[in-house]
Amino acid sequence: MIPGIGGKGMSPKKMKQMMKQMGISIEEIEGVEEVVIKTADKEIVFQDVTVTIMTAQGNKSYQMVGTPEERARALTIPDADVELVVAQTGVSPEEGRAALEECHGDLAEAIVKLGAG
Repeated sequence: MIPGIGGKGMSPKKMKQMMKQMGISIEEIEGVEEVVIKTADKEIVFQDVTVTIMTAQGNKSYQMVGTPEERARALTIPDADVELVVAQTGVSPEEGRAALEECHGDLAEAIVKLGAG
């Protein structure tokens, strides 16, 4: 909402005209099924979401309105990381993977934990 413009007496049609004159356009994305925001340790998932794009001076802003659900992210350990820990420490792949999981994927910490540091 633009300060001083909204409020009583301003019709949506007039608001749209004023925004167009200022070079601002708003478009709703149709058919959005879900939006996922991923962080290092969690995902925020919006299932019942409305997404609009506001374009002003060539810049696009995305706005989401919906109900978020937080989920913990599963730790993914790449096989290459397991192989590196095995090569550096001489442990079995199972032990290397277990150490990486315990150290939240931190290679250096897993190697040190297994005694090769």
